[in-house]
Amino acid sequence: MNAHLADTPVLETERLLLRAPQAGDYPAWRDFLCSARGNFVGGGSDVDVGRAWRAFSAITGHWTLRGFGMFVFSDRGSGQPLGACGPWYPEDWPEREIGWSVWHPSSEGNGYAQEAARAVLSHVFSDLGWATAVSYIDAANIRSQNLARRLGAALDRTASRPDPDDLVFRHRPGAATP
Repeated sequence: MNAHLADTPVLETERLLLRAPQAGDYPAWRDFLCSARGNFVGGGSDVDVGRAWRAFSAITGHWTLRGFGMFVFSDRGSGQPLGACGPWYPEDWPEREIGWSVWHPSSEGNGYAQEAARAVLSHVFSDLGWATAVSYIDAANIRSQNLARRLGAALDRTASRPDPDDLVFRHRPGAATP
């Protein structure tokens, strides 16, 4: 059986297809989360496959509980999953977030996360009607901080955060630069 989430939007960019997570995405997610590359999203080399499965299930279930969630972005030509990007709002978080992750080192530095994030920001501001969103970024995650700035987000030192060590970057409609 190849189960899938129904009635979820699909976003398209020049190179990417952004869609709800599918079972076939799990191996790429698992490999990412169970490596040092997953450190900034609750993963790391000490994470086992059971925890990776539960985390992937939470990402998938978020769509059902909130009506929005992380998109898996994949190469339009090959369908290869490259990472995740989307709106995220666990119950105990102070604000709705836009998050992203690139799952394999060979996918970094190609502008995929920025391309996906621009499509997601357009979606949340236009289609979902949000007036603002934040990105909670670990103070050591310089690459994500730089991406947030390229997306037009500004550091918001007064915003609440789920982790007191995170930096908060605020996104507003129309702030992204080409």
